[in-house]
Amino acid sequence: MKLQIRLFFCGVALLGLASCGDSYVKPDAPIKEVSFTQVHLDDGFWAPRIETNRTVSIPSAFRECEKNGRFDNFAIAGGLKKGEHRGDFSFDDTDPYKVIEGASYSLAVKYNQALDAYLDSVISLIAAAQEPDGYLTTCVTNRCYRLSGWWGKQRWEKINSHELYNSGHLYEAAVAHYQATGKRTLLDVAIRNADLVCQVFGPGEGQIHRPSGHPIIEMALAKLYKVTGNEKYLQTARYFVEETGRGTDGHPLSEYSQDHKPILQQDEIVGHAVRAGYLYSGVADVAALTQDTAYFNALCRIWDNMASKKLYITGGIGSRAQGEGFGPNYELNNHTAYCETCASIANVFWNYRMFLATGDAKYADVLERALYNGVISGVSLSGDKFFYDNPLESMGQHERQRWFGCACCPGNVTRFMASVPLYMYATQANDIYVNLYIQSKAQLTTEANNVTLEQTTAYPWEGNVTLTVTPETEQEFALRLRIPGWAQDSPVPTDLYTFTDKAKAYSISVNGKKVRARLYDGYATIHRRWKAGDVVEVDLPMDVRRVKANELAEDDRGKLAIERGPIMFCLEGKDQPDSLVFNKFIPDGTPMTASYDADLLNGVVVLTGTAKEVEKDGTVKDVAFKAIPYSTWNNRGADQMAVWIPASAEYARITPEPTIASKARTLMIQAPIQKDAPESASVESWAWGVNDQWEPKRSSDTSKPYHYWWLKNGTLETLAYEFDQPYTVSHVDIYWLDFDHYDGNFRVPESWKLYYKDGKNWKEVEALSPYTVDKDRYNGLDFKPVRTTGLKLAAQLQKGASGGVIEWKVE
Repeated sequence: MKLQIRLFFCGVALLGLASCGDSYVKPDAPIKEVSFTQVHLDDGFWAPRIETNRTVSIPSAFRECEKNGRFDNFAIAGGLKKGEHRGDFSFDDTDPYKVIEGASYSLAVKYNQALDAYLDSVISLIAAAQEPDGYLTTCVTNRCYRLSGWWGKQRWEKINSHELYNSGHLYEAAVAHYQATGKRTLLDVAIRNADLVCQVFGPGEGQIHRPSGHPIIEMALAKLYKVTGNEKYLQTARYFVEETGRGTDGHPLSEYSQDHKPILQQDEIVGHAVRAGYLYSGVADVAALTQDTAYFNALCRIWDNMASKKLYITGGIGSRAQGEGFGPNYELNNHTAYCETCASIANVFWNYRMFLATGDAKYADVLERALYNGVISGVSLSGDKFFYDNPLESMGQHERQRWFGCACCPGNVTRFMASVPLYMYATQANDIYVNLYIQSKAQLTTEANNVTLEQTTAYPWEGNVTLTVTPETEQEFALRLRIPGWAQDSPVPTDLYTFTDKAKAYSISVNGKKVRARLYDGYATIHRRWKAGDVVEVDLPMDVRRVKANELAEDDRGKLAIERGPIMFCLEGKDQPDSLVFNKFIPDGTPMTASYDADLLNGVVVLTGTAKEVEKDGTVKDVAFKAIPYSTWNNRGADQMAVWIPASAEYARITPEPTIASKARTLMIQAPIQKDAPESASVESWAWGVNDQWEPKRSSDTSKPYHYWWLKNGTLETLAYEFDQPYTVSHVDIYWLDFDHYDGNFRVPESWKLYYKDGKNWKEVEALSPYTVDKDRYNGLDFKPVRTTGLKLAAQLQKGASGGVIEWKVE
């Protein structure tokens, strides 16, 4: 009965509801996951990607760990090697941990002796680095004081040190390695560290009273508890959950790590998006293991805010680069969308746990949307290049990279891809949930039976699914088939997005006869006596459909997205006759043809049709267009791309004529502003966004690229243009940035000056009008004409605030 009460708090009442007839009652039993090792994929979509992960992504990530000193740091900490600690972050230890986790999953599915031996050698380095009492964070052991801004001068000094984050990823890697190989080498390292953490943190006298800072240890301790049965791991996980937002030790509370108020009082998702996904996944684990209804109530409130106001149509979360986190409700800007790859993975983790707690298909709907769009867009089809952020619109400035200084995403992809089969099935007593449709064979163990399920399907390209059900013993139970929201009239289970048309009816048959299975919590439930060889056929019509966003999502107004099945499509310049995207619009109702192209992007369905193109003179003409799956963009080089396409000419963008500014190279020049200061005294770095010719709506309009001086407060900051040739110029227009942010506000500057390049020196222009710093308009400056190859503005930021520039024009 506890489970039923818990589900009631999430808006799912179990009592008195029937699923497939009055005789059927849903079991009062926990929903159990089916291990990914029990599900073997042989489809044309996921199986090749998982194999690429095994053969390319994992080895590539290990090579990068070798090249970038991740393993050296463990060797230095263990006294096996001399040298300086390498890397720029206190959490670099997690990169090997995540890849070990992915490699372990891979071993469990397909054994490889060389990989097994390689993991043994890496684990020996990690074990050597562990201090006698179990402590393990190499930058602290190695006394890397250049990183003391992260961790301080001693253990556990700072809440944002990432020591507990390192521990969390260690535990997850250790559990995966133990389950895959049966070896305790890394598990014993994890247990020693967890014992220390349980001793150091907690409510008792002499313990540190503080939450984790960067969540993941909550999930990890729950996993360690499940493997070892040691109750103290669960209690410490619960402690970190309960301590969040309390500030018991006096540390400043912060939205950044969801530490602004106790979780039971939270109702809006804020702060760092990855931390949020990890934290709420850990809360769900703790609540499920302790049967805590109050925490599930809070999770449902927070999830509803995310799914109804802050979820991208791709399943991505986190709109802002600043703080890698959430903006206010309905801030779903496309060009500047952050949508970190790790955040999409965290969104899958969280929604999966919400499904396990409730049995509600809406969580699996969001999981699937993130899985097929937001997650796999983060890795190239070749498996060795990655996106950190995943925008829904680009002018061609985005490009995947092989590695990052902050390399959380590549390792996260490697560990996630191998575990995709985990999300397909679940059991509840003798009943079976089918959440994902992927061609495969699964061996499921229910309460009183063993059941083999075989899926035959070309999903996600086609919606026909055949399931062959073979119970070891003929038995009565329920088969629950998720009917995706996209196959009905709900792209997401809230009013954030809607289809512009009505869905065609889906159908289900058993042994050739159509059945009317009652839809219960999003699942068509077939309750019958099953025997070996029973065949279920599901037909989910896959028409091309247009999606409209809630009117409060400003950047999506006047635009429609294109969806077919679970796949979101985009226009990429590579496929358009003029290589341009933004000058086109596709009215609602435009016919589109879906066809499979085996030779394009490793084999994808493409959509073709006729769009409208706005010419430079304002006339409109018909042009052919091709749309590809969003997840596959940027696999043929950088180019324009858009997911949300204007539905009328009003929202299309006529390609602007080049200007002095648009052709300029944009630089940050870090040097004191001094009259006649030589160019050689400056340090240049590339900047972006101020000369892209997108017109801002207001100073808080961050929907298109802009330049900002992140973490600079009250300082003198510069921005410069390097022209393609000498020009005579006499006027500039500057649109200043001004918006609120939990990690530090951005404000128009206190004052500014403009300089021109005279040979190798910068000289101040002779202003003919006042320097202004007004919000929500262009600030024009007239000055005595100068012939020059560059201009530089120097902005004095307001005290305690940062700042930036949205657009800078030159005449």
